[in-house]
Amino acid sequence: MSRLIAIVEDEPAIRSNYVDALTRFGHQVAAFASRPEAQQAFALKLPDLVIIDVGLGDEPEGGFDLCRELRGRSATLPILFLTARDSDLDVISGLRLGADDYLTKDISLAQLTARVQALFRRTDALRSPQSKDTVIALRGLRLELERMRVTWNGEDVPLTVTEFWMVHALAHRPGHVKSREQLMREAQIVVDDATVTSHIKRMRKKFVALDAAFDEIDTVHGAGYRWRP
Repeated sequence: MSRLIAIVEDEPAIRSNYVDALTRFGHQVAAFASRPEAQQAFALKLPDLVIIDVGLGDEPEGGFDLCRELRGRSATLPILFLTARDSDLDVISGLRLGADDYLTKDISLAQLTARVQALFRRTDALRSPQSKDTVIALRGLRLELERMRVTWNGEDVPLTVTEFWMVHALAHRPGHVKSREQLMREAQIVVDDATVTSHIKRMRKKFVALDAAFDEIDTVHGAGYRWRP
């Protein structure tokens, strides 16, 4: 099934690369160079997924504004940030505005398309909640694999796709230590060790926001991380 993906990116060469890559995977792609241009099109019809840069032309946070507006119109539209800005503050800002994932532009085109497919799989699973789901249940954790949904004590944990796969990597074999390299492989990302550490910190904060006593993710110094056995 062909889906419509919108790309909002002000750099022409980068925009063209993304359009070519996603078109090769059978998607329809609409590209926009600015927030107003995208807003005009989205007023007529929302796409099936949106990829947004944070800085758009003379609007250093135009992507954040667009994300906020889109999330206000649809709670389920997959929104993915793809940007050169990788500070913790920017990542957290994007996720708090409701983005499903936040990627930096050093990601490969193959990884980007894998991330897009994962978001579409999650959207499809959420639309058919009666479908059979693989579930991991550990104490307060419930992880529904096909729906890419994680709850803690019955409350939804707002994880990005990257964070979801990291939680899955840890929780499906509790007690087993996963190195940063293994977590990257399972989350289909290639980043430095500090970025993996940042992902783990943000994951913990999201669980702690729901339960101040949360302590399921252990740091095994010099080796990696594990879900408490």
